[in-house]
Amino acid sequence: MAKRAWRQIRPILRALTRHRTAALLIVLQVALTLAVVSNAMFVVGTRLVHLSRPTGTDEKNLFVVVNQWAPDLDADAIGARMRGDVATLRRVPGVADAFASEAYPLEGGYGVLAEVKREAGQTTKPRLGIMYFGDEHAIDTLGVHLVEGRNFRPEEVIDLPPGSDAAASVVIITRSLAHKLFDGEAALGRTVWLSDGPARIVGILETLQGPYAGSTTRSIDEDTILYPARSMSPTMGTVYLVRSQPGALTSVRKAAVDALWAESRKRIIDPESGVVTLVQAREHGYATDRSVALMMCLVSVLLLLATGAGIIGLSSFWVGQRRRHIGVRRALGATASDVSTYFQLENFLLVGAGVVGGSVLAYAANISLLHLYELAIMPWYILPLAASALWVLGQAAVFAPARRAARIAPVAAIRNL
Repeated sequence: MAKRAWRQIRPILRALTRHRTAALLIVLQVALTLAVVSNAMFVVGTRLVHLSRPTGTDEKNLFVVVNQWAPDLDADAIGARMRGDVATLRRVPGVADAFASEAYPLEGGYGVLAEVKREAGQTTKPRLGIMYFGDEHAIDTLGVHLVEGRNFRPEEVIDLPPGSDAAASVVIITRSLAHKLFDGEAALGRTVWLSDGPARIVGILETLQGPYAGSTTRSIDEDTILYPARSMSPTMGTVYLVRSQPGALTSVRKAAVDALWAESRKRIIDPESGVVTLVQAREHGYATDRSVALMMCLVSVLLLLATGAGIIGLSSFWVGQRRRHIGVRRALGATASDVSTYFQLENFLLVGAGVVGGSVLAYAANISLLHLYELAIMPWYILPLAASALWVLGQAAVFAPARRAARIAPVAAIRNL
């Protein structure tokens, strides 16, 4: 059976040369569809991986209070307010722990980008890290895992009023940043140089995602630094991160805000956006990734449907045009299976030609995307998957016209000419 099918390749190729324009249109449509769908599959895959990554924190029990200060408060007054606020939050029933910072995971910005050097006189390009301010309660509040070293000590936490040249002597970094800084060598106890001076690494976190949820900083999303400091800037405001006891998040959110207002009215907490859970931050931070993935899926489905419709239309047209040819073949002894196989094999060859051309277009498009966005080279298995989908689509699309051609009776075909 297979041998009889392959014997039809030469007649199929001769027939296609007499319908060059129609055949070329199908090949070009398949090539364009393969190029778009394969890159769309790759982008969707990278987006899904990106938005499903864990932050390393206890997300389901974490929420954030975004606090802005009244304009008449100076740095000293803000420092006192921050200490009082954090102590108040820790006393709220249902609160496991709390600390003050300038940003939080998946916020969408506001993290401090820090240049990190291995040596004071390093001339090569420094590594970039994303810095969170925090104190000795930061690790417990975030729920992150300290895999090496120790936590901050209270005396190591410094105050940073505007214009201060104070510098912390220690830092805690993530394993991702440690690996990049020291090429897999032990990082605990080593000294790194930040913009304000040297700091010793006293702890290594398993992972802690930065505040930039988008794709612009994807390569350093997990290269995070915990810096033992309190920022006392009147203009930047303060972010209070609060971890509730399991199951107490809903009640604790309102109680925490009420406790802050009772502590002091010289603050601004937006009633709509001033309190954010980490779950909400994830949904908001990855909204663009979800939209892009959905749009790419929709474009791919529409292109596949258009390609399938084109194959059905062209195959149906060719069946009508070849009634005499089909009738003669049937009269000479061709079976219904031979006729059906002819059209299916013809479609297989057309799609195959489109796959070859589409593969070149797909990699050309991927290389272009490398220069525009922070994407990797498309994995080798994407093209075979997309090509297989197109071959299956082509065979499904040509099935009905092929069956219709196989049902043409020899006498009826010749009589109607």
